[in-house]
Amino acid sequence: QVQLVQSGGGLVQAGDSLRVSCVASGGTFGNYAIGWFRQAPGKEREFVAAITWGGSRKLYADSVKGRFTVSRDNVKSTAILQMNSLQYEDKAIYYCATHRRLRSEPTQRSDDYGRWGQGTQVTVSS
Repeated sequence: QVQLVQSGGGLVQAGDSLRVSCVASGGTFGNYAIGWFRQAPGKEREFVAAITWGGSRKLYADSVKGRFTVSRDNVKSTAILQMNSLQYEDKAIYYCATHRRLRSEPTQRSDDYGRWGQGTQVTVSS
């Protein structure tokens, strides 16, 4: 079974950049789409970005399009969420997750994802 361990994140000022990494162990990381979600205090978990198992297709929430980039390296079993031009509204706990279905297209519903990282705090000061 795949286990996901996240790193990165932290405290930055508005306009700065951050990177969150998601490293998988066990299972077959390269066969599953990866999704990124975030949850701000008092809010529902929301979709941020997703990438196909092979990396050929990416999805982004409108709120992060043009600022965030999702990528993956299946040899290293790693997914990356690069966040540029961070805004105060991006403050949240960020999660990576693997899709439940083998070699599926990426989707935006959190229920479609079965294995989750532990979460990484991203704080943006205005």
